[in-house]
Amino acid sequence: MDLKLIKVAEERMKKAIETIRHEVATLRTSKATTSLLDGIRVEYYGNPVPLQQVASISIPEPRLIVIQPWERSVLPEIVKAIQKSDLGLNPADDGSVVRLALPTLTEERRRDLVKVLGKIVEDGRVRVRTIRRESNEELKKLEREHKISEDDSKKAQAEVQKLTDRYIGSLDDLFGKKQAEVMEV
Repeated sequence: MDLKLIKVAEERMKKAIETIRHEVATLRTSKATTSLLDGIRVEYYGNPVPLQQVASISIPEPRLIVIQPWERSVLPEIVKAIQKSDLGLNPADDGSVVRLALPTLTEERRRDLVKVLGKIVEDGRVRVRTIRRESNEELKKLEREHKISEDDSKKAQAEVQKLTDRYIGSLDDLFGKKQAEVMEV
């Protein structure tokens, strides 16, 4: 059995799942999380930098994010960057900090977010299945070239299928948890 190929497939699947987890974490729900701001880049001395590099971010209340810039001169840039983002949040600038109050989501907006969530998770499933297909093709190629036996190829393909099932299951769990969080009023 080609263990190296299985390990490579598992690593690729792990990376795909982590990417999806990160995408799902940035979906806005009614709860404040710092990961909502992960994609925000702020102009800082002419260079776009991640928001986390120019300010500290805290969550004093479940529906409030407070951004404390390290330099007051960056405050307007932070406000601009948040307004340009697709978060749909209105930053409140009081001269020293930026406050982001997360409004309660409407029923329609929650349903839309679940659809977006479903699309992200389905993309993850497709990535995992693509990795499975590529691994199986590689195994069949090795078998045709007589580098591994037919039995080893079948065992390795079964192992790749187990990995696929496990990672798709973890995506389904992720979807269920995030869906419950989004639909929570």
